[in-house]
Amino acid sequence: MVEQIVIVSNRAGIHARPAAMLVQASKEFKCTIYLEKGRDRINGKSIMGVITLGAAYGTPIKIIAEGEGEQEAVETIVRLFQSKFEEE
Repeated sequence: MVEQIVIVSNRAGIHARPAAMLVQASKEFKCTIYLEKGRDRINGKSIMGVITLGAAYGTPIKIIAEGEGEQEAVETIVRLFQSKFEEE
């Protein structure tokens, strides 16, 4: 299992477009991927789960991956957060 905490750094937070980008990236990997905000844990491959997480600007999110390709999956998702989902 690989875990890493990231901060939502794009001003609009995780709305529909970033959520779609997260899900699309997550579905490229065989491993299980979860995103956690506080006590809420959602499936990183579920568009509805990602949107309902309600991750606003400045929110810490824990990325958790377990299984085949877990390290690469976390690194890929971290890069999305670092790029501010190409919005800025």
